[in-house]
Amino acid sequence: MTNNAAYRAAAGVALAAAFLLMFFNVAVGVIGPEDDDVNVLGFVVLAVGVIGVMAARFQPAGMARALLVTAFAHALVAAIALSAGFGSTMPDWQRKIVVLSGFFVALWLLSAWLFRKAARDSVTGAKAGSPSR
Repeated sequence: MTNNAAYRAAAGVALAAAFLLMFFNVAVGVIGPEDDDVNVLGFVVLAVGVIGVMAARFQPAGMARALLVTAFAHALVAAIALSAGFGSTMPDWQRKIVVLSGFFVALWLLSAWLFRKAARDSVTGAKAGSPSR
């Protein structure tokens, strides 16, 4: 859809993060065991991202904001899980939640940063390509 490398990389990181989050939730569970209903919170994070992306209409500046909100939503889910003791039946549950959630928050933030870079590149490219008077 675009020739902007940063936009393509951002979209790739976001799609990979979404796929990995779905996979981890089903296969091993991010918050609790894989069969624990609390893992549905991971899908809530994905819903936040999808709603943000649709609202942004795939424009890079809006996508950057959407992924930033997705990162915040993921961090909030982790904080809620830790404070409520979700997943506490598993050994070393706090570390698991912090590490896995931190990994996903980092991916969402990386994608947001790349979308922001794509937005800046498209503005500077438009200015550079515009005719001078």
